Amino acid sequence: MSEAVVRLKDLRRSFSQGGVTIDVLRGVNLEIQPGEIVALLGPSGSGKSTMLQAIGLLEGGFSGLIEIAGTNASSLSGDARTTLRRDHLGFVYQFHHLLPDFNAIENVVLPQLVAGKAAGEAKDRATELLTALGLGHRLEHRPSQLSGGEQQRVAVARALANRPELVLADEPTGNLDEATADRVLEEFLKLVRGEGSSALIATHNERLAFRMDRVVRLHEGILT
Repeated sequence: MSEAVVRLKDLRRSFSQGGVTIDVLRGVNLEIQPGEIVALLGPSGSGKSTMLQAIGLLEGGFSGLIEIAGTNASSLSGDARTTLRRDHLGFVYQFHHLLPDFNAIENVVLPQLVAGKAAGEAKDRATELLTALGLGHRLEHRPSQLSGGEQQRVAVARALANRPELVLADEPTGNLDEATADRVLEEFLKLVRGEGSSALIATHNERLAFRMDRVVRLHEGILT
């Protein structure tokens, strides 16, 4: 078996609230293999977002091992974590978080420029991804001119722009109606598989979860 794209061992996270300690993650263990798409299932408030933030190296306060693409991220400096995140991870959120003053193609080009890609190459890559998602005729439209489903497709293209080994998605269709959510998820999964990336997709929707390769459940801070 190839080296895991992400490996968590005894991952823990607690918060203090009103003098009370709340254990959100209580020893999470997980491995995701190259090309594997895993659903992270659990009700709202179960700690799914906290777990994704840990894997995404977006905040501190965690204990345990977080290994990304063979690198132990747990003890890296802030700059090294930023580089690891930029080079190996992509993110899709429930709300698209597109830059409102930039059109669709520019929203997908920008993260590539930040990563050092040439402008022409970045534009070609953005056009390729957006066209694959059915937005070839909407490249010049700004977010306010796109439907909710179209905006989320742009967010998916942005997440995959730098060819990440792992895409982290937090309720990526949670803000869409059922029919649109189905279409966007189908296109998302097809594109991720076509790119050869892995994905961890947090959801509370069991029907959508079972369209993925594997389902893990977060219950009382532990994966089952």
